[in-house]
Parts: sequence; C-alpha cells; structure tokens
Amino acid sequence: MIKRILAFGGMRIGISLMMCSAAQTALAQQRTGNAAPQPRTGTAAPQARTGTKPWTAPKTPWGEPDLRGVWPLTHLISTPFQRPERFGDRRVLSEDEYAAALKSAETRNTRFESGAIPQADSGGASQLTSLMSDPPNGRFPALTPKGKELYDKMRGSYKPGQTVFDTPEDFDTWDRCITRGMPVSMLTRNYNVGIQVMQSPGYVVILLEMAHEARIIPTDGRPVIDKSIKQYLGESRGRWEGNTLVVETTNFNGKPAMTNAGVPGSPPLTPASENMRITERFTRTANDTVEYKVTVTDPEILSTGSWSAEFPWKLDNEYEIYEYACHEGNTAIRNYIETSRFERANKTAAPATRK
Repeated sequence: MIKRILAFGGMRIGISLMMCSAAQTALAQQRTGNAAPQPRTGTAAPQARTGTKPWTAPKTPWGEPDLRGVWPLTHLISTPFQRPERFGDRRVLSEDEYAAALKSAETRNTRFESGAIPQADSGGASQLTSLMSDPPNGRFPALTPKGKELYDKMRGSYKPGQTVFDTPEDFDTWDRCITRGMPVSMLTRNYNVGIQVMQSPGYVVILLEMAHEARIIPTDGRPVIDKSIKQYLGESRGRWEGNTLVVETTNFNGKPAMTNAGVPGSPPLTPASENMRITERFTRTANDTVEYKVTVTDPEILSTGSWSAEFPWKLDNEYEIYEYACHEGNTAIRNYIETSRFERANKTAAPATRK
C-alpha cells in the first residue's frame, strides 16, 4: 500500500469543495463503477495484451467510453516535466536507465516514508524521459517579447529572486490557495496527485484534490460561453471522437501561471495570456491505462506557439484522496510578508527563499 501524505498547515491549506448538481450526479454514477485496483507503476506505453481475444474499451451504462475511476500520477512523480538536456530528442529511457530510475524511486520512497508523517506520495518510475513530447527536445519554448514582458510583472513565491512581499498581490494564485490553474492542475506534484474521473450523461467531471477543484466538462454539444467571460481554469467543452474524449478549453483570465516549479522539472514560473487554448485527449487503451495528451497553444507567450505533454494514467481505485485544505490557517502569506519586512529593516538578515 502506498503511503499518503495528508496536506496540512502552511501555504496550502483550504476550503471544502462545493459541487454543483452535475458533479453530484456524476458522483452517483461513479459509485456504480466496478473497476479493480491496478499496479502503481507506469511505463512509456501500455503492456502488450496476451491471448487472441481483442481488448474492448469499456462503456458506461449509457453507452459512452468509460473513463471513470481514480488515476493517481504517483508513477510520474520522478519523471520531469522538461527533458534533461542529456537525453536530446530521446523520449524513452534505456532498460539500464529505467532500472536506475526504479532504484532511485525506491530510495526516494524510503526517505519520504520515514518518520511519523510521510512527507510525500510514494511512487514508481516511468520510462519516459519527460512529460513534454513537443518540442521534440522536450524543453519548454523560449518566451516571446510579450511573454517576457508579462513574466517581469509576475509575482509569487516561485519567482526567482523575489524577496519583497508586502501584500497578497505579491503572491500568485497558488500561493493564495485560489487555484493551480491550467494546465498545471493536470500535471504532477510530489503529493496529492490524485485525479478522479466521474461521468454522467452529458458530463465528465475531473476532480483534482490539489488545489481542491472540480472541472465540470459538458459533452452535450452546447456552445462555449461568451468570450468576454474569463475564468481561472477557463471554460471547457468536451466531445467524443470514437473512444477518445477531446476537451477544448478557452476563456482564461490569464492570472495563474502556465507552469511553475511546483511541477517537478518545470521552469520556475511562466506566464499565460487570456487567449491561451488548451486541447486535451483522453484515450482508454487498457483496463488500467488512459493515454493522456495536452497541447497548450499561446502564440502571444510561446516562441514556438505551443507545446505538448503526453503520459499514461494508471488506474488505482485504492488510492486515497485526502483533503488538500488550503485556506484555513494559511499563515505562510503573513509569514512571508513579516519576514520580508524584517529583512529589509535589518539588511544583514538572509533573504527569504522557498525551501
């Protein structure tokens, strides 16, 4: 059994999720599912199936492809978002490299599981060299001049070199327990990486415990809301292409970061524009596997115009999703401000840095 961390205290302590009727309906549908727990480790591709009977993608009682279940990203915790430069354009680890990655993950698990309270989720290793698949070198694209301009205006505890914190506006949306934003919410972290998918006719609901959000995605063909209505997570619309759920998300407000150092291997902080568009594809390829691909398009920010990440989800309905309570007792904002003011009043004090 993988040990789990219960998030509490400090920067990330939060409110209970208020689910709308669509999510509640989906929860009722989810409780009827019967998927079995599956292995926690992942590889670059699903395992080959044995036997002569072809695998058939499961369907919901109302006939849609069935994505229901708990899909923790524990097997990807040790896979970096950006590809280490030594791998070049290589997408997959060699067998020796993969064996070393598994050993490193085991060492990490032992370290984090020691003590009275586990410090992070345990997990295996992936054979992927990075979550990013495009650009081919797996490196985050350079920013455009507009992107650099927006980056210079960004504030937050992940901003390299920022030591002045005077007001809540000196922190980003994640620091303030508002949201991780998109696409960050669909990427890895070192704990609370549970993703739960629920479905009802006309809806797919994706629960993300960090930071306590429900993405409610209509799949009934309704039009997108007026583009003047901007939201932190944007507005999503889904459609089925065969066994693949395709989700298009627009109408962002541009306030959360596109990525940040909370995602292992990510650049420290990157901006996003209100015109960002995100396309996701969810394809169930085995009883225990969903192949996930996300493409982020934002020509105002990215010199290449877009980037993509691809990685497998692994089913584990025994994974326990603990509350990521983020607002109550969020003393870190106050502590940052008080420490920053003290440092500026006492020039010999060491600058505040994120641990």
